[in-house]
Amino acid sequence: MTAAPPRVLTVAGSDSGGGAGIQADLKTMLALGVHGMSVITAVTAQNSLGVQGAWELPVDAVRAQYLSVVDDIGVQAVKTGMLASAELAEAVAELIAGTDAPAVVDPVGVSKHGDPLLAASALRTVRTRLLPVATVATPNLDEVAQLTGVRVRTEEQMREAAAAVLAFGPKWVLIKGGHLSGDAVDLLTDGSEEHWLRAVRHDNRHTHGTGCTLASAIAAHLAKGRSVPEAVTAAKAYVTGAIAAGFALGGGIGPVDHGWALRRSREG
Repeated sequence: MTAAPPRVLTVAGSDSGGGAGIQADLKTMLALGVHGMSVITAVTAQNSLGVQGAWELPVDAVRAQYLSVVDDIGVQAVKTGMLASAELAEAVAELIAGTDAPAVVDPVGVSKHGDPLLAASALRTVRTRLLPVATVATPNLDEVAQLTGVRVRTEEQMREAAAAVLAFGPKWVLIKGGHLSGDAVDLLTDGSEEHWLRAVRHDNRHTHGTGCTLASAIAAHLAKGRSVPEAVTAAKAYVTGAIAAGFALGGGIGPVDHGWALRRSREG
C-alpha cells in the first residue's frame, strides 16, 4: 500500500475559468506532490475578461466542508483565499485556530481584473481575526493598502508595509512587490529576520491566478515539513516558472501554467 502524500486544504472561491481560486490551488498542489482538498466558500462566474458574478456559500456549508475533511482525513497545511464576507472570514478564522497545522492566508481583496472579491465590511474581520491565526500572510500591494493604508511605491517602503501587516498578528508576512517596476521583488519577514526574494520579471501578460498559486505552493511546501523561508523560496521559484509559461486563453488575461515543471520533465 502506498503511503498518502502530505495533505493540504484550500479554503477559497471557485473560478469557473480554471485559472485562479480552488482550481489553481488544486493544480498547484498536484504539481508539487501533495494531496489537495477543498472547502468552497463562493462560486464565481469568471473568465479571462473578468468576474461576471459571485455567490457566497452559507457559513454552515463552509464549516461542514472544513470539519468533514479535517476530522477524518487531517491536514498538514491550510491555505485561504477568497472569503467574500465578514461572516465567512470569522468562521474560517475560528476553524483555523482549532487546527494544528500551519495556515497560509492570502487576503484576497480584488481579482486580477479589479473586481471586488471581499466585502468592505469584512476587512476588519480579516485584520482582527484571520491575520492573527496566519503562519504566513501573502498580501500584494493593493491588499496591503486595503488592510493598512500603507501605499508602497518603492522597495524601501515594503519594510513599512510588512511592519504594518505584522502588527495584526501573523507570524510571517510576504509582501509581494509584483506591482512595482523592475525585477519581481518580494519581502518575507517575521519582524526580526528578512528575506528579499528576487526574480526576473517575465514579459507575459498572462498572469491570472498568480497570488492563489503562490499561496498554495507555500502551503504545499510547509506541508512537506519545510521552514517558512524554505517554503516561500521554493514557491517563488515555482510561480516564476509558471508565469514564464503562462498562456493565452479566451479574449483577455490567460492563466499561469501550473503544469510547467511536469511538462518540462516529460519533454526532457
